[in-house]
Amino acid sequence: MSGVSLAVAADKTVPKPKQEPVGSMTMMGSLRVIELQLVAFVLVFSASGLVPLLDLLFPALISIYLLVLARFAFPSYSRGGSQQIFHGSRLFQAYVVVGTTVGLFLPLAYVLGGFGRGDEHAVRCASPHLFLVSFQILTENIISSLSMFSPPVRALVPLMYTVRRIFVDIDWMHNVWLNKTLPANPHLKEKAWFWFGRVLAVANLVYYSINLFGFLIPRFLPRAFKRYFQERGEIYAKEAEDKRYVVINKSYPPVKKSD
Repeated sequence: MSGVSLAVAADKTVPKPKQEPVGSMTMMGSLRVIELQLVAFVLVFSASGLVPLLDLLFPALISIYLLVLARFAFPSYSRGGSQQIFHGSRLFQAYVVVGTTVGLFLPLAYVLGGFGRGDEHAVRCASPHLFLVSFQILTENIISSLSMFSPPVRALVPLMYTVRRIFVDIDWMHNVWLNKTLPANPHLKEKAWFWFGRVLAVANLVYYSINLFGFLIPRFLPRAFKRYFQERGEIYAKEAEDKRYVVINKSYPPVKKSD
């Protein structure tokens, strides 16, 4: 759940099955089956008051910013084909699966468990994180299915969401480590639940910090810009060649043969 759905590709040594439409790519490459559930979670979080106003506005602001970048700063020069930016190995795919588990499935289980146990503190702590993850998945799906978005714009989606989510996870960790204590004489289940929330908050902060500073900034973003400028260079070279061909034809018109 590293937010690099656009980067994941199968190992080149393994024969690839028929490629699915680009719109089906998500953070693990196959999360489309839960898109409707994620939309439902987004709506529930938005209406329940569990997510702060800033986090509710964040996806809208990011979407507007991405549209502006796609229109004025980084227009798309893609001629179709694969939308993947980073071709990952099997080890990298395992890294993404770990991220999906830590960043999506376990927080989802934590929130649902909080509802079941009546633990409003747990639900309120993890809901902003889960809201941003859900919106990131939906945004990546939409971005991947539209050719108007160039590689740099697509690469900025996980980067910007990860930056915001790190601050959210810091608040989450602060709340479960400093603002919550065990009751007197707790049962084993209460201890397990208490430490599950603490460890999960730390795990998310560590994972997304590594993902941001160890992958997205130093590797993923540069490759996106490299691919973008290569595509733009090819387009400019083709246009220059076409103009040169037209000039040559005008300078040397075909000679008509006399009868």
